[in-house]
Amino acid sequence: MSILVYIEQAEGKVKKTSLEAVSFAEALASKTGEGDVVAIALGTIANDELAGIGTAGASKVLHASDSKLDAGVIQAHASAIAQAFNSVGAKTLVLAKSSLGDAVAARLAIKLDAGLVSNVVSLPSTDQGYVVKRSIFTGKAFAETELKTENKILAIKKNSVDLKTNGAQATVEPFEVSLSDSDFASKITSTERATGEVLLPEADIVVSGGRGMKGPENWGMLEDLAKTLGAATGCSKPVSDIGWRPHHEHVGQTGVKVAPSLYLAIGISGAIQHLAGVNSSKCIVVINKDPEAPFFKAADYGIVGDAFEVVPKLTEALKAEL
Repeated sequence: MSILVYIEQAEGKVKKTSLEAVSFAEALASKTGEGDVVAIALGTIANDELAGIGTAGASKVLHASDSKLDAGVIQAHASAIAQAFNSVGAKTLVLAKSSLGDAVAARLAIKLDAGLVSNVVSLPSTDQGYVVKRSIFTGKAFAETELKTENKILAIKKNSVDLKTNGAQATVEPFEVSLSDSDFASKITSTERATGEVLLPEADIVVSGGRGMKGPENWGMLEDLAKTLGAATGCSKPVSDIGWRPHHEHVGQTGVKVAPSLYLAIGISGAIQHLAGVNSSKCIVVINKDPEAPFFKAADYGIVGDAFEVVPKLTEALKAEL
């Protein structure tokens, strides 16, 4: 018996959130005695990349290398994972919570007759039953959900577990899957990807600006700071609405929800809709010249000052240190 982990990839690279799911699965296996951790990867990925999954805690990676799986067709991925789940005799599937993961997990819950819990933030309690803690109300509260099904699916919230990096390289084995035409009944005809050196949903650091930046012509200093930190750039909803920045950079309740290790909010007042999109960040730093800005109440660190003075000095200091 093994715990199976679904691996997501982007352009042949394993996503960090999937590695977090592997580390979660390894800790879960140690706690429950469910055997080893096996990962299932779909599509075109190099063997060296797959073997690296072992550093996060997987002992073996099953690779279904059919290039038709590259596109992320939900039905096809669900069918392939279900076959892997049954092949290794798993009772638990772990995956990262994501737009693709959510859709795949919902279908697998039916295929595997499994209980599903999303937004999981910690290992389940098994003292009395199988109770899973999850984040609800955009991170403002937690709920404890008891799973009573034999098969279980756990979708892990980004940055909720520590990523292990000291494991050995995993064994990579080819895995043949049987897919029918019905698995590809839906087709992805085109994909528009956000541009930038670091994509916002995957970023570990985000530098975000608001109307306090006064205009799109001033965004260069934020981009310079972001480049220095290896960060993605974001913005508040009013900024994207008036066309200063593209809509795919809009962070908030109705935009992109992020959970980076570090979120820098510059010239953003901190409306509740924006806070709902960032409150899962591990550390929030706010720079605003208004000491009464609501964002300061949610910040771990705050700088009361003019962004046009603070940001260039901060960038200069970081360049000297990094």
